[in-house]
Amino acid sequence: MSAFFQNVVLTGACGGLGQALARELIGQGAAVALVGLSRPVLETLAALAPERCAVYTPDVADVTAMQAMAADWMGRRGTPDLVIANAGVAGGFDSAQADDLAVMRRMLEINLLGAATTFQPFVSALRAQRRGALVGVASIAGWRGMPGNGAYCASKGGLIRYLESLRAELRGDSIVVSTVSPGYLRTALTAGNRFAMPGLMEPEDAARALLAAVARGRTHIVLPARIGWLARLLNLLPDALHDRLLLGQPRKPRVGEAGATAIPGLPVRADKNIDT
Repeated sequence: MSAFFQNVVLTGACGGLGQALARELIGQGAAVALVGLSRPVLETLAALAPERCAVYTPDVADVTAMQAMAADWMGRRGTPDLVIANAGVAGGFDSAQADDLAVMRRMLEINLLGAATTFQPFVSALRAQRRGALVGVASIAGWRGMPGNGAYCASKGGLIRYLESLRAELRGDSIVVSTVSPGYLRTALTAGNRFAMPGLMEPEDAARALLAAVARGRTHIVLPARIGWLARLLNLLPDALHDRLLLGQPRKPRVGEAGATAIPGLPVRADKNIDT
C-alpha cells in the first residue's frame, strides 16, 4: 500500500497514539522521523523500516534541539509533507499546591510550546513547496475547563487557539493545518483515570482515522466523532449545572500521587505514562 504522505515528522512517537501512528505510517511506506524521549522504543519502531526511519530524542520545548532535528531530517529526506505535533503530557493540578505551579509550567512547555517548536523549522520550507500538512494533537479537554485538570485543559485550549491562528496565516500557502481533538484513548495517559471515559477508543483505530481525515484535508478532527457531539451537548448546559456535574466526578491524580503520570523535566519518578 502506498502512503498518501511520503515524508513525515512525528513527535510523541513513544506514546500510545504516537506508536500507533508510527506503525501505520511505516506500514504504508512513508519515511518517518521518529521523535520522542525513549530511544529503545523509537529504535524498535525504526527497526520496522530502518532504511526509511530516523530516531531523534530532543526535548520538544528546546528550540535549538528541535531546529537541529529538523535540519538533519530535511538534509536526509527533504521537506516533509506531514508534520504531526503529538508530544503531550497530562496530570491533575491543584492551584492551592505550590509544587503544582511547576507542573503547569512544564505542561505548557510540552503541550503548547512544543507544537510551535515542532512546526517552526518546517514552515518556510513547506511554504516554498506550497503543499503539506501540519497536525496538532489537542484534546476534547481543551474545549472547556474541568475541575482538577486546569493545567492540561489550559495547555490544550491554548493549542487549539494557536492552531486556529496558524491555519489563518497559512491559508494562502496551500498548507493544511489540522486540529485533532481526541476524547479518551486507551493509552498510558488515561490508565490512571478514576472516572468514566465514554467513547474509549483504541489508539490503532484513532491513528487510522486521524491519518485518513488529514489526507482528506480535514481541519477539525474529533476522535471518536460521537464524543465531540456529547461534549458540545454538555457545553450547552448552564455553567452552574455543568460545573456541579463535573465536581461529582473523581479527579485525575496529581503528579506524584498513586496512578499519576510522570512529566519529563520534573523531579518525579520516571515511568512510561508519557506521550513524548
